[in-house]
Amino acid sequence: MTILKHVPRIIPPRLLYVLAQMGHGDEIVLADANFPAASTARNCELINCDAVTVPQLLKAVCTLMPLDTYASPAAVMQVTPQDQGKVQTPVWDEFKGIIEASEGRSIELEEVERFAFYERAKTAQCIVSTGESALYGNLILKKGVLGPEE
Repeated sequence: MTILKHVPRIIPPRLLYVLAQMGHGDEIVLADANFPAASTARNCELINCDAVTVPQLLKAVCTLMPLDTYASPAAVMQVTPQDQGKVQTPVWDEFKGIIEASEGRSIELEEVERFAFYERAKTAQCIVSTGESALYGNLILKKGVLGPEE
């Protein structure tokens, strides 16, 4: 737990450090409970936040980290063909709403094919494993920039 003013307490110190070290265009994965986080994070940091959901963590992260305005700031794992029409993804609407409220602009979630999502996750600065139970509840965030007055 982080005990600092204006830092959400659900962000552990290690995640705070990773967010601070990230530069423009670096990515972080907020992974659901089904995501193969340990095996995917062999070349990047793995942080466990099993007691929170992705939307809870996203809201906290968005208070600290600006998202990219030059490229798609957020990507989700595309529903696989075998799940098309069977699995709904209402958590994506939550992601979009949280990001838009935080950023003050409209965004589109990029949909990335499942195995391409895994490959992209391997190049992230960090994978944060959560207790999110929603299917396809994974999210990649791309860090933006802060202007001089921010």
